[in-house]
Amino acid sequence: MPCYFYICKNAVWHSLKSVVLEPFIVSARKYRPQSFKDVVGQETITNTLTNAIESNHLAQALLFTGPRGVGKTTCARILAKQINSDGTEKEDEDFAFNIFELDAASNNSVDDIRNLIDQVRIPPQIGKYKVYIIDEVHMLSQSAFNAFLKTLEEPPKHAIFILATTEKHKIIPTILSRCQIFDFKRITVKDAAEYLKYIAEKQGIEAEDDALHIIAQKADGAMRDALSIFDRVVSFSGKKLTRKAVTENLNVLDYETFITTTKLILEHNIPDLLLLFNKTLALGFDGHHFIVGLASHFRDLMVCRFKDTLELLEVGESAKNKYLEQSKKTSEAFLLKALDIANDCDLKYKSSKNHRLLVELTLMKLASIDFNGEKKNPESVALENSTIDFIAPASFYRNFSRTAKSIEPKLDAFIAKNELSANQGIPVIEENHAKPQTLAPTEAPFDADQVKNATPLSDTDILLVKKIDISPSKNRVSGLSIASLKAKKVHELNKKDETIDETILPKEDFTEEDMQLHWANFVQKIDAEGRKILASSLQTDTPKLKAGNIIQLELPNDTMKKEIEREQYDLITYLRQKLNNHFIELNIKVNETIAKKFAFTPEEKYQKLREKNPAIDILRKEFDLDL
Repeated sequence: MPCYFYICKNAVWHSLKSVVLEPFIVSARKYRPQSFKDVVGQETITNTLTNAIESNHLAQALLFTGPRGVGKTTCARILAKQINSDGTEKEDEDFAFNIFELDAASNNSVDDIRNLIDQVRIPPQIGKYKVYIIDEVHMLSQSAFNAFLKTLEEPPKHAIFILATTEKHKIIPTILSRCQIFDFKRITVKDAAEYLKYIAEKQGIEAEDDALHIIAQKADGAMRDALSIFDRVVSFSGKKLTRKAVTENLNVLDYETFITTTKLILEHNIPDLLLLFNKTLALGFDGHHFIVGLASHFRDLMVCRFKDTLELLEVGESAKNKYLEQSKKTSEAFLLKALDIANDCDLKYKSSKNHRLLVELTLMKLASIDFNGEKKNPESVALENSTIDFIAPASFYRNFSRTAKSIEPKLDAFIAKNELSANQGIPVIEENHAKPQTLAPTEAPFDADQVKNATPLSDTDILLVKKIDISPSKNRVSGLSIASLKAKKVHELNKKDETIDETILPKEDFTEEDMQLHWANFVQKIDAEGRKILASSLQTDTPKLKAGNIIQLELPNDTMKKEIEREQYDLITYLRQKLNNHFIELNIKVNETIAKKFAFTPEEKYQKLREKNPAIDILRKEFDLDL
C-alpha cells in the first residue's frame, strides 16, 4: 500500500510539473516573421530589400525608422540572415555568430562604440558578412555619434550596420547622410485584423471579425501591440473571441453605443440621451472619451455617404452594414454641424471646470440641430407677440396684396377715426370677440385734417380687414388685425422720435493730464474687479491725446490690441462720462520695437538686471547660480 501510494504520488507530481513548468511564448515572439514575405504591412520596404540583395546593391549602412512594433528589428534580423545564406545551410540556421545586436539605450557611451569598432575589424568565421544591429540608436550620446562617424562611412567590406530608431529627428545629420533610410509605416487596421485572424486559426480560436477589428484599432498601427492585446483577450475569454468580451476587457466603448446615441439625436430625444450618457459614465468611461468617440462616429457616417471614401471605414462587415444603414438617415449638413459641435466640445473639455455639464450641453445642441419648433415672427418688434392663424391658398394672398395697397390710405384714416372714437369711449368694430371692445382713452397720433378728409371704408374693406383674424382664442391678436396695425403705426412714429441729434451731445475740451488721470482711475477700477489681464494691457503704454478727441495707444503685440479692442466699450464710455465729451475715440497701434522694453522670460529679466548692474553677472558665476 505505501509503495502504490508512492508511485501514484510521483506520477501526479511529474504530471503537474510538466503543466506548471511548460513555458508560454507570447504571440509576438512565437509568430515573429522568419522571411520578408511574412512581414505584415511593409511590402514596399521588403521588396526593396529583397531586390537589393538579389542585385548586390545593398548599402553598408541602413537606417530603419518608424513607430513602435511595425517590424524594424524583425526586418533587420531577416536581412542579416538572408545576406549570409547561400542555400547550403540548414533551414533553422540563424547565423548567431555573424549577428551582433547592441541596445543603444543602455550602451550609449564612447567606450561602447570603441569596443564595437574593435570588433568590426575581425572578419566573420562563417558566412560573408558581420551584421551589427544597433537598436534605439537615437539614444547615443553626441560624443558616441562622433566616434562612430568614420567607421560608419567607410566600414570593412564584411561589415554592414543596421540602425533602428523611433525618433529619427534626434539623430545628427552627419549620421543620416551616411545611411540609406527606410521609413516604416503604421500597420493598417485591415492588415492587422487579417494577421490576427490567421493567428487565431492557427491556435484554434473562434474569433468574430468585429472583435479582431477592435483589437487592431486599439493597437494604433503597432503589430506587436495588437498581438499583446490578442494574448490578453484570449486569456480572458478562452477559445471564443466575441466583440462583447473584447470591449469589456479593453474597456472601450462599443460602436453600438454611438449608433444608439446618434439614433436618439436624430429623434431629438434629449431625456434618453442624458440617461445614456449617465449610464456610460457609470461604466467607468469619462466624458472626453465619450465625446471623442462620438465625433469619430460622425466622421465614419460621413465616410459612408460616398462610395469613393467607403474604404476609409475600418470596421468589420457586420458593423459596416449598420453604419451604412444609419448614414442613409442623416444628411451632409447635419453631419458637418454635428462634427463641428463635437469637435468644439473636445477642444473645450480640458479647460472646462464642469466636464459633465459641457458634454450634456453638447448632446442637447446635437439633438436640436434640425429641430423645427415654433418660432416667433421676427418681422417687427410691434408684432413680436402676435400670431397669424389664417391659412389660405396662394391665390388669396395675391388678391389680398393688390386689395391692401388700394385700401391702405383709407385704412389709415379708419384707424385714426377709431382712435378719436376711443377718446370718447365709443365702441370700435369687433375682432372675433363675443363682446365689443372699448379702447382706453389715449392720445391719437393722427392729424385732425387727415381724419376730416378721410374716405370712409366700404363694407367690403371692413369685411376684408375683419376676416384676416379668424383665431378663436380671445387672448391672441392677429398680426393683421386692427389693433396690431395701430400698434405698428405707433411703433413707426416712436422710431422716428428715437433719432439722436448729435448737435446736443456734450463736447467739452479736456487736457491730456485729465485724460491720463481718468485712464489710471479706470485701470484701478477694473483691477479691483478682477480683470487683471485688461488692466495689465492698459498699463503697457501711456495714452496720448491726438487731434483733440482721439486717444492714441501703442502696444508691443497684436494680442494685447485685440484684448483691448474687445473690451474698449467700457473704457470709452467711462472716459466720455468723466470728461463730458461724447466724441472721444480710441486709436490703437502695434509697435513691435517697443516690445524690447518689456522682459517676459527669465532670461530677458536677467538681461535687464544685468544692464542695470553688471556685478550681478559676477555674483551668478561665483555661486554657480541658475535662472
